[in-house]
Amino acid sequence: MNKPLIISDKNLKSLKIKKQLTKILEKEFIKKTNLVVVIGGDGFMLQTLKKNKKSNKYFYGINSGNYGFLMNKFSNKLIVKNLSRAKLVSISPLEMMVKTKSKNKLKKSLAINEVSILRQSRQAANLSIKTNSKYIIKKLVSDGILVSTPAGSTAYNLSVHGPILSLNSKKISIAPISAFRPRRWLGKIVSDKSKITIINLNPSKRPISAVADNIEIRNAVKIIIKVQSKIKFNLLYDKNSSLQKKIKLEQLRKEIS
Repeated sequence: MNKPLIISDKNLKSLKIKKQLTKILEKEFIKKTNLVVVIGGDGFMLQTLKKNKKSNKYFYGINSGNYGFLMNKFSNKLIVKNLSRAKLVSISPLEMMVKTKSKNKLKKSLAINEVSILRQSRQAANLSIKTNSKYIIKKLVSDGILVSTPAGSTAYNLSVHGPILSLNSKKISIAPISAFRPRRWLGKIVSDKSKITIINLNPSKRPISAVADNIEIRNAVKIIIKVQSKIKFNLLYDKNSSLQKKIKLEQLRKEIS
């Protein structure tokens, strides 16, 4: 029999679902191969995906966290049917390359949702932003900047009033965090083929950190961000809770509010 691999977070709710699911799958056959069931919240799913970035596995998330944007709801009665009929969505992460103040070597990290550039002290950051060789903005004074994928555009990006991007848009969002000068700058939507370069214009007085999802690199001087199209994460969703549908619901919710 073809048995999915079950990976669970360590909280009580996750472990309880894992126990129930293991019992169900002992008696049932799932047609899909290379299937991994991930039980936890969005953060646990992000960690699991990055650990398996070189695999060709298919990941079905079961939510035991809060919102669970990347996950599905668990149902004892429907889980076998849902696993068998789940629809595939493939997404590529951002690759963040950071040059720090103390070292010339670039540090690399992947971000499935977003890369956050954040001020590291009480003083606002002074940043320049380019796409390829063209300036988007020569000097932005702000608390930081957010570069988001379509999959991450309803997360932190939406909280800083960035645009919601559809999964097939082939775009990435650049959104300011509390822009001070220019005060009305709303950010930019650019092609997912773009190479975004962010320079700290005053690293000694106004240090910044660069964060790829939950991996932080401090005292960043130069950050290069691009979509790593060679990496594909294969996510599986129930028919009524697809990632595309969740994004559309967030768009409607934003319009209603």
